[in-house]
Amino acid sequence: MSSPDRLVEILRNKGALTPSWAPSVAAVDRAHFVPDTFEVGERTVSRAADEAEWRRMVYADLPLVTQHNDGRTADGQVPVPTCSTSMPSLMLDMAAVVQDGDAVLEIGTGTGYHAAWLAHRLGGDRTTTIETDKALHDLARDNLARAGLRPHTECGDGLAGVPGRAPFDRTIATCTVRDIPYAWVAQTAPGGTILTPWGSSFHSFSFATLTVRDGRATGRFSGRPAFMWARQQRRSYGRIRDWFHGEEGARATTAVDPRTLEDDLHARFAVGLRVRDAWPLLCPADDGSDEATYWLFDDARTSWATVEYVPGRDTYETEQHGPRRLWDEVEAAYRAWIAQGSPPRHHYRITVTPEGQTVSL
Repeated sequence: MSSPDRLVEILRNKGALTPSWAPSVAAVDRAHFVPDTFEVGERTVSRAADEAEWRRMVYADLPLVTQHNDGRTADGQVPVPTCSTSMPSLMLDMAAVVQDGDAVLEIGTGTGYHAAWLAHRLGGDRTTTIETDKALHDLARDNLARAGLRPHTECGDGLAGVPGRAPFDRTIATCTVRDIPYAWVAQTAPGGTILTPWGSSFHSFSFATLTVRDGRATGRFSGRPAFMWARQQRRSYGRIRDWFHGEEGARATTAVDPRTLEDDLHARFAVGLRVRDAWPLLCPADDGSDEATYWLFDDARTSWATVEYVPGRDTYETEQHGPRRLWDEVEAAYRAWIAQGSPPRHHYRITVTPEGQTVSL
């Protein structure tokens, strides 16, 4: 039967487990932080139905979804993941910024697994974790106690940080934000690090790693993480029918292949800097034609757009409806990026000051 040793073996074989984190990963049993039923991929795993499979997934290097829709259920609601125990190798990527003796603030306790690693290595007195969801906060606190670990846990607005425990050498978020709060900068010690998943509705798959100096934080982007959104800043979710109700939009054509915006992550990142509050959905045809419809939806649910991709063509039909012309916005942002020389994501810099957040080349 799979055991904590199996997870250590997997991470070591993948080259993800460093000597500094190996003792904590080995000592903290992930099973303490996983419910009896969870989702992995597109399937549900139940401990009652198959104990061996449950344990195999618990000690796998996989993200396990433990909550949908903030813990609320409603008929017909789109099941949006809102809590998980993250992929352990990805957690180790984030934990690489931590050094012995650091005081760390974690934004987003979740089930408590990452906080447990921190508390084991640094000690409970140097580990602070905050969770917005009261039910998750209570669950994580119980999970941590069962594992024999007692970091400082708080329930509240993670975007406000925990000023009473500051300063922190490292501030690590386990949720995606589109705007880094200045409170995190103010509560991070000079020379300290802020690490957070970052993005826009259009593209949210980046780590922002910033260094704090002289009351401001500057940094760059890397990685390809996929984390749940901070609830105060999340994008919209839904089905096509939540935006499209049979209306006819304004029709035109474009020479931009919409698949470029799906496949080129540098282009998608750059477009997402200009179109922050709308998101794409590529829907391939199911008839073997290799055709596809590229949808765009705004977060306010007032506008939609489509681009119809057909193989072999060099122009594509567009349709746009609502007060915004979403495809026009996206195409303009894409062409502006091309005009700049198509800079890759790591050429951009992010800066956070008391006046706000800016991203520039």
